[in-house]
Amino acid sequence: MDHCFRRKRVGLLKPLLSLSLVFASFLMIHKLKLAEKDGVGVKRMRDAVWCGSECFSFKKRVVKNSLGSSESPVLSNGLDAQRVSKGTPASWDAQVLNCSEDASVRTQDWFGRLDPRFHQFVLHRHCRYFPMLINHPEKCADGEVQLLMVVKSVIEQHDRREAVRKTWGKEHTVDGKKIKTLFLLGSPATGKDTKNLQKLIEYEDMIYGDILQWDFMDTFFNLTLKEVNFLKWFNIYCSGVQFIFKGDDDVFVNTHNLLQLIDFRVEERKEAELFVGDTISKAIPIRNRQSKYYIPKELYDKPYPPYVGGGGFLMSSQLARRLFVVSEDLELYPIDDVFLGMCLQKLQLAPEMHPGFRTFGITRRRVSPMNGEPCFYKNLIVVHKLSAQELLRMWSVVHNEDLICAQRVSV
Repeated sequence: MDHCFRRKRVGLLKPLLSLSLVFASFLMIHKLKLAEKDGVGVKRMRDAVWCGSECFSFKKRVVKNSLGSSESPVLSNGLDAQRVSKGTPASWDAQVLNCSEDASVRTQDWFGRLDPRFHQFVLHRHCRYFPMLINHPEKCADGEVQLLMVVKSVIEQHDRREAVRKTWGKEHTVDGKKIKTLFLLGSPATGKDTKNLQKLIEYEDMIYGDILQWDFMDTFFNLTLKEVNFLKWFNIYCSGVQFIFKGDDDVFVNTHNLLQLIDFRVEERKEAELFVGDTISKAIPIRNRQSKYYIPKELYDKPYPPYVGGGGFLMSSQLARRLFVVSEDLELYPIDDVFLGMCLQKLQLAPEMHPGFRTFGITRRRVSPMNGEPCFYKNLIVVHKLSAQELLRMWSVVHNEDLICAQRVSV
């Protein structure tokens, strides 16, 4: 596809590409089911915790964007000149990746005692910024975006992204305030479906123009790479945005209540250091080896700083820029939520707890009928965790004019 003609032909392309997307999704599901039968591909994709040596090979990629060029557009308000004076690049500068392991780590006594699952992480912990496969430098170019919705996702979760786009992630303007949306992705896990999955995501981005993708493998340990790479991207391309909501692709967000919270903080002049969500305090590393969040003592052996559940939180752009600066001086940590808490601690700040953010659900008992009560959703800001179908259904119910909630409710 010639990118120079994309905008002119989008009206003709959209139906065709939508069909291609559905067909490609069908092929993908079919292939993954076959892979499950022969034990190849799917299990490896689900069980992978680090990208392995193939992520650190010497590669040069062409970055794709909606302008059909690898160059960034001219930014408004003289931001380019300001960035040059501060030493911040005017465009994404991680074009070539040649990041070998830090061999000196192997000589440390603690490394020999470390759980082997974490070996690749610590050997490549210095590998921080990666080439971009898909970029949208124009997303905030007009300088009038108030709220940027940033959603962590993986390539296979097309249905979740589609549900977010139809609900709380829909790009629109409310009372003159522009809301834009971006999905953060890594690259597909190595396997026979890699090329098909990558082509699928390129089709999807061609239709919607809302995906940022980096050349590191999409695994649990690499979620922190999404944090630091996004913070750098934001500092380059979107620093004029006023607020950032960052969340997962399986949450319900009441955008009306979120905008109200922003208005309250602005009126109170408390927005500069805004970082609010479902705060977790006095937590300690989990030592259960069966847990997804297991951390060995050799890697970290002290209490965590206060941090927010990564399902959804709100921060000001002013604080995001400061987080970017301090993040560059901190070692990467395999749990992204905790890593941001470490960055806040470095700034001598703590996240604000807000009862409207329920990143563990309305009640922690997943089977509780209260988790399906629409009046709770109507009065909260973020609720975790919903399937794509549940999100669409709950969004429709909550925004139904016939829904009457006698009073504000809380749990």
